[in-house]
Amino acid sequence: QVQLVESGGGSVQAGGSLRLACVASGYTLSMAWFRQAAGNEREGVAVIRVARGTTIYADSVKDRFTISQDRVENAVYLQMNSLKPEDTAMYYCAANTEPTAGAWSASTSYNTWGQGTQVTVSS
Repeated sequence: QVQLVESGGGSVQAGGSLRLACVASGYTLSMAWFRQAAGNEREGVAVIRVARGTTIYADSVKDRFTISQDRVENAVYLQMNSLKPEDTAMYYCAANTEPTAGAWSASTSYNTWGQGTQVTVSS
């Protein structure tokens, strides 16, 4: 089973930037970022299809976040700019290693998850 290791979380002031990284131990078809604030439902943030580099974003982050990949390293990144306090959450990397018919923003579309990295944005 593919393992995912996340890094790059931390605490920043509103308006600042962070870049998250997720490295997979093997090949994946798609890699995505989810986030979950305390007590809230897990939310899809962005996804990238590895083969084509196609990306999709949640409306709430579309103009501020950028997902990218390094296919050689089996890594995906999330560049987060203009951070807001409402971006505070645990961020999870997710991947699917086999095709699924589910929507990109559905947790059930992914069969591998990272441990999470905390992002805290202060005012």
